[in-house]
Amino acid sequence: MKDIKRLAAVHDISGFGKASLTVVIPILSTMGIQVCPMPTAVLSAISEFPQTRMKDLSGFMDEIIEHWQKLGLKFDAIYSGFLGSPRQVKIVQKLISETAADKCLNVIDPVMGDNGKLYSVFSPDIISSMQELVKSAQVITPNLTEAAFLLDEKTEQLLSRESVIEWLQRLVEMGPQTVIITSVPGYEEANKTCTFAYDKIANDYWKMSCSYLPGNFPGTGDMFTSIITGCLMQNIPLSNAIEKAAHFVYDAIGFSLDYVTDRRQGIYFEPLLPELLKSGTQLEIQKLEL
Repeated sequence: MKDIKRLAAVHDISGFGKASLTVVIPILSTMGIQVCPMPTAVLSAISEFPQTRMKDLSGFMDEIIEHWQKLGLKFDAIYSGFLGSPRQVKIVQKLISETAADKCLNVIDPVMGDNGKLYSVFSPDIISSMQELVKSAQVITPNLTEAAFLLDEKTEQLLSRESVIEWLQRLVEMGPQTVIITSVPGYEEANKTCTFAYDKIANDYWKMSCSYLPGNFPGTGDMFTSIITGCLMQNIPLSNAIEKAAHFVYDAIGFSLDYVTDRRQGIYFEPLLPELLKSGTQLEIQKLEL
C-alpha cells in the first residue's frame, strides 16, 4: 500500500477571494498531497478589498501544534506563507522543530511585500524575523521585493543577470538549499517577466521567461509555490517543477481574463486543475552557464 504524503500548510484563509489556503488546498490536493491547514488568520475577504475584517489566530496555532503532537503527527513537508507577526514566525519555527518527519521538506514563501514596498499589515520587524526563519528552509520563493528585504538591499533597482545570480548565491548562504526568485522584470526582453532559481546541491542556475499578461491577480504566488512544493514532494526535478508551475500560472491568468471582471477576487483556476496531472509543458526553461 502506498503512503499519501502529508503537508502542514501554514497560511491565512479568506471568506471571499482566492489566495493562500483557498489556493493551496485545491492545488496540492489535486497533486495527491494530504494538506493539513494551520490557519494563521481568518479574513472576511482577501486584503485587496477595503475594510476587510481579520482575526489573528496566533494563540490557536500553538493549540494546534499541541494537539498534533498528542496525535503523533509528523509531516513530510511544512509550507508557510503569510505570517502576520514575528510571533507567528516563532510558531512556525516550533512547528518545524517538533513535527517534521525525517527528510521533511521545509518550504517558506517569505510573504512581506511587492512592488518595492512592505504590505500595509506589516511593521518593519517582520523582515528580521523572516531572515531568521529562512535559515530553517530547504526552499524559499521570494519575489524580487522580498529577496531585497531578506538581503537588506534597495528594492527599487533594475538588476542585471549577474546581480540576480549574486542575490541567489547570497540567499542560499542564509541556509536554504534552493532559492527561486519570481517577478524579475525581463530586462533583456521587452514585455517579459522572469523567474530565476539556484539549486545549491547541484550547483545549477535556471531562468524561466514568460510573456507578460495584462492581469494582476492575487494568489498567483501561492499557486506557483504550491505547485513547486507538490512537484518536489514527488521527486520531480527543480527545472521541471518551475516549468510546470510557470506554465499553470500563465494559463490560469489567461483563462481568468475571460471570466473575472473584478481581479481583486483572485484567479479562476479550478477548471484547469486536471492539467496538473499531465507531465508536459509548453514553456522552456534555460539553464544558465556562469
